[in-house]
Formats: sequence, C-alpha cells, structure tokens
Amino acid sequence: MTEEGNVMTAASASPWPVSRSRSSSAGFTLIEMMIALAVAAIVTFMAMPSFRDYLARTVVRTQVSDLSGAIRLARSEAIKRGRTVILCHTADALAAQPQCTTGSDWSSGWVIRQGEQAIRVQPAYANSGGILASSGITTLQFLPTGSVVGVGGSFTFRPRLAEADAAYARLSRRICLNAQGVTRDC
Repeated sequence: MTEEGNVMTAASASPWPVSRSRSSSAGFTLIEMMIALAVAAIVTFMAMPSFRDYLARTVVRTQVSDLSGAIRLARSEAIKRGRTVILCHTADALAAQPQCTTGSDWSSGWVIRQGEQAIRVQPAYANSGGILASSGITTLQFLPTGSVVGVGGSFTFRPRLAEADAAYARLSRRICLNAQGVTRDC
C-alpha cells in the first residue's frame, strides 16, 4: 500500500519504529553483563555468612531435638517395660551390637538399650561441632519410675565453626537433665 491521501503503505502501518541496526537491540553488552555479574557476586557474598549461620543453627537444633527425644524415649520405655533402660554414648553406632563407651562427646552416637536388646541407635553426626556432656556423663540409667540414677547434668551442643568465630557461642545450645529424667533448655 502507498500513502496517497488517506491510504497508508504497509511499511508505515506499524506503530513501532523500524530499526535498521540489529546490534543496538540484540541483548546485553559485555559491560552490562559484567556489571550484573559483579552485583550478583556482591549480594551472594553478603548473604553467605547468614546462610552459614542458618545451616549451623539448623544442625544444632536437630541434634538437640534428637538427644532430647532419645532421653524421653528411654524414660518412657523404662516406665512402659517396668525395667531399667540405659541411654549411653557409643563410639561405633553402626556395629551389629553397639556397646556403651566412655567419652564425653556424644556426637559419635548413642544407643538406648534394655539389657542386651538395643531399642534405638543414633549414628554419628558428620556435621557436628560436638555434643559435650557435663561431668563426663557417658550413661544415663532410667529406672522403672522414670527417674535417672545419680545424674543431674547437662549437654552442650556446639556448631561446626571455629571457636574464634563470633557466631560460635551464639549458636551453641545447652540442655539440662534433672533427676526425674526431664530435659529443658538452660
């Protein structure tokens, strides 16, 4: 179509301007791409410490929950079975018959047993900074009444961070165990 009076040509019918140069609208320039990557890198590096703290906090919370749950289970099994149940630290939780061992770091695992029967076994934590028992607690013995024999202590859960790290103390948690076999944050 040609433009004669009220008639328009096909080329002029489009409301959008026609570009003669393809390179001006072909995408990002190298400089724009480098700036975008630099901004993304800065944002990523700013977020990494909080993400690292989030992961460490999640690991510590999981370990607190697991050990508190194991203590509750051992106590309830002692009451339910009417027999003494033992929760103890073990160095080889993956053994066919895990045995109680000495040591104050419970991050290598624990076992709940009644006599020779293992009720539940917790394997070692690969990402633990340590689960340290106060007073060298290696065994918790629950009586059929639910009380713990001779123990009132605590467990400290450490994140897998350097001790000099500012977040180390803030992310650590501690639970206390009273003589009735009940845990609480302390």
